[in-house]
Amino acid sequence: MDFRVSDATISVNLPDAAALQQAVRARFRAGEGFALATINLDHLVKLRSDAGFRAAYQAQDFVVADGNPIVWLSRLAGRPVRLVPGSDMVMPLARLAAEEGVKVGFVGSTEASLSAAAQAMQSAVPGLEIVARIAPPMGFDPSGAGADEVLEEVRASGARLVFLALGAPKQEMLAARGRAVAPELGFASIGAGLDFLSGEQRRAPKWVRAIAMEWAWRMLSAPVRLGPRYAKCFAILPGHSLRAVLARLRAR
Repeated sequence: MDFRVSDATISVNLPDAAALQQAVRARFRAGEGFALATINLDHLVKLRSDAGFRAAYQAQDFVVADGNPIVWLSRLAGRPVRLVPGSDMVMPLARLAAEEGVKVGFVGSTEASLSAAAQAMQSAVPGLEIVARIAPPMGFDPSGAGADEVLEEVRASGARLVFLALGAPKQEMLAARGRAVAPELGFASIGAGLDFLSGEQRRAPKWVRAIAMEWAWRMLSAPVRLGPRYAKCFAILPGHSLRAVLARLRAR
């Protein structure tokens, strides 16, 4: 599934969670790094106006569908993919790291949240080694000198899988930088995934997610902050829907 955004084409290149885990396992065994992004409508909005974000997305090795609208658009285009929320992949990737003897690092959120997330993760995944927990200061610039310091610190820790919990576009931009600075590391951009694990943030109940209404639950929990964001997301849906239908017709 491809999305044309300004001067860039963003491709969802892994169809489901099983394909993602297979691809990550292969990179672990080859001693190679990767960058994983989980695209959603909010990302598509940001990509339209941020050339740096577009460049970072094009540097990602793996892109999966994080949001039901992305899944629906893929079906319209005749190239269906399944939902793979970044938050849902945190524990599977952690278990995969433990199986392969890969050490893990965290970057993002707060020191308290990272500590609680590490405790929860290690309790659930016996044998998992978490060797770096880095909470960058407010105003952290993924394109600045401080980014290289963070990358060097996590690299020196021995971590080979790094969960980035900085939010978009910072996490994807840091992952793209990391692919150049520390190419043997795997970077997984997972947004609030660690905060959900630590209890710092509360995720929508499973039944809400099952009916594809997590966005409404989130918006109602913070309408002033999230209302305008979701309005922008809804505004771009018609255009992407039309392009998806046209792509399907051209492929016939």
